[in-house]
Amino acid sequence: MSAPHEEKRIGRGVFLATVAGGIGSLAFGKSVWSHFSGAVSPIASTLAPFLPKGGWRIYTVTGSIPPFDRSTWRLDVGGLVDHPMTLSYDELRALPRVNQISTFHCVTGWTVKNVHWGGVRLSDLMDRVAPTSYAGAMQFLSAETPYIDYLSLPEARLHDVMLAYEMNGEPLRPEHGAPVRLVIPDMYGYKNVKWLKGINLVHEAGIGYWEALGYDRDAWVGRSNGYT
Repeated sequence: MSAPHEEKRIGRGVFLATVAGGIGSLAFGKSVWSHFSGAVSPIASTLAPFLPKGGWRIYTVTGSIPPFDRSTWRLDVGGLVDHPMTLSYDELRALPRVNQISTFHCVTGWTVKNVHWGGVRLSDLMDRVAPTSYAGAMQFLSAETPYIDYLSLPEARLHDVMLAYEMNGEPLRPEHGAPVRLVIPDMYGYKNVKWLKGINLVHEAGIGYWEALGYDRDAWVGRSNGYT
């Protein structure tokens, strides 16, 4: 539960998210969540989580999971780059693979330890598209419109930031962001964009979906409480 001095902040976050997400997204998770007693804060019990399993709380801002068709899905990587790319799912998986084990932290207070991720190092992808000298950040577009977020290029080049297409030895499940999601172990989960469909190199970081609702832009685990 949240400390008393945090109640005002949490209440504001819930109110803003309710307006942005709409009544439909709240109703989507209600029937499942009402049977689960693992809520850790007012936010966690309000923002339409569903399918809790293995310590995870799965959230959607729209009330549905974007569909994935392996034959037609594409990841577009462009913007301020010399070599824009459009990758099919098989082409993404053919890139040099990395594996890592890390802890996933949600800003609402829960964690999942020892998550085994498999995918592509984000810095490797950046080297392939060759950002221009005008590029200072990356914009991440989710198929769950209007979810977007940003990382500065130094943040994107951290050694353990990756595009993950596997979790715990299996392809990502739909609720975890299939076919590919961003994984940033040092930042809270709302920065780890799921259901990626596009990455743009831009001049500077903009305001992400949750940041527009009052959340911290950097979201460093242990150094940020998730709010500005």
